[in-house]
Amino acid sequence: MAPELRLLDALESEVLACAVWSDERPAEGVAGLCDFRLAGTISHLFRTGFLSGERGDVLLLPGRPKLGFEKVLLFGAGPRAGFDEGVFLDVLRRMLRAIDDLAARIAVVELPGRTADLVPAERAADALLEAAGRSHEHCVWTLVEDAAARARITQHTIEQRRRIRRAP
Repeated sequence: MAPELRLLDALESEVLACAVWSDERPAEGVAGLCDFRLAGTISHLFRTGFLSGERGDVLLLPGRPKLGFEKVLLFGAGPRAGFDEGVFLDVLRRMLRAIDDLAARIAVVELPGRTADLVPAERAADALLEAAGRSHEHCVWTLVEDAAARARITQHTIEQRRRIRRAP
């Protein structure tokens, strides 16, 4: 299920972070919704070559007043066909680092590959927790996920906690 603009509008956050593909035009998912709300700014940046979507790209855009976020961070994930767990982890770490560098404590995040379900929700949540570690325990991230994925993540988290409690 694709994210909905009305649901994003209900969230207020310092930062909105999402990935963009180098071979997908127009942008989809959260980036596509932001592009719509920002009157095609992201599409324009792609057309002019200022943004390519290649791995390593990081672009900061102002979100307000058209979005409920102070800042919008776009992260290049490279070509969609080349996406794998290594790319996922690389982009995820760059997201964490950029949000940390901005000293943002509240973020709305669409994890790379999740809109297209290229990474299972449970694996994405585990990787986020592993990558964030204890250094981000005072940060609040709202993940952009549909209801079914939220339920799977919640159930997976409950099961993981049970396993940890049972471990000797």
